[in-house]
Amino acid sequence: MKTAPNLEQTEAVRTTVREGYARIATAGNERRSSKPSCCCGSAPPSPEEVARQIGYDAAELAALPEGANMGLSCGNPAALAALQPGEVVLDLGAGGGFDVFIAGRKVGPAGRAIGVDMTPDMLAKARRNIAAYRAHAGLDNVEFRLGEIEHLPMANASVDVVISNCVLNLSPDKPQVWREIARVLKPGGRVAISDLALLQPLPDGVRDMVEALVGCVAGAVLASETEAIARAAGLTDIVLRPKADYMKAMQAFQDPLYLKIVQQLPAGTSPADFITSLEVTARKPKAFPAP
Repeated sequence: MKTAPNLEQTEAVRTTVREGYARIATAGNERRSSKPSCCCGSAPPSPEEVARQIGYDAAELAALPEGANMGLSCGNPAALAALQPGEVVLDLGAGGGFDVFIAGRKVGPAGRAIGVDMTPDMLAKARRNIAAYRAHAGLDNVEFRLGEIEHLPMANASVDVVISNCVLNLSPDKPQVWREIARVLKPGGRVAISDLALLQPLPDGVRDMVEALVGCVAGAVLASETEAIARAAGLTDIVLRPKADYMKAMQAFQDPLYLKIVQQLPAGTSPADFITSLEVTARKPKAFPAP
């Protein structure tokens, strides 16, 4: 397992990611352009098409505030979590609020959906969408907090479910993220994460691409490493489900980021040979030592 990066490396990664996502937030729907800039791909036909490909239904998408779906997903963690009325759910790297607004409807008036994001421009975009969500859903149960996923602005044992959608790859200190997940979960609480993982190490040329970092690729780790990190944080019942169809869809979209990646791969290989969308579920034991 890799050692944690030093402070200088950590801040350099965060600055790159924050600046990249600030551009996405302030530019509107970047997926209408040809510039590779956003997570897990950059320019398929539309965010709605991406969302449908990875399991969101038409009713969920139609109910979203305008602009909440920026096509930054690689899975559907709210569905994976099987959210129940009355639960408190926390979304790591909430962006424009896409999964938070979906989760809010699922947990209902007695529940709460909280999004955390470290990019002020994304946070502002999500907060602007709250009024439309309240008007359409008739619910006042969502909020967004500024913070890093390595240092969550949440109390110990305060959350029933942690979700995240194609964000953990961006963290320069993944073990710390998983320790924070374990800290904020209530005993017996659960995790449902959609992310990218490696099937084999990426060539150096891909890891050196800034676009690949902001696109959730250069920060990916082996699936087995994800499991080991989650287990070391004290979580149990860890299940990993690779979803190869996502990468095939990105290639079919002729996504500019992935076309660049192809140029760096060994002859006869494709991104799907190296990268997969990964569903991760886990649980915090009911008997968990206090931090």
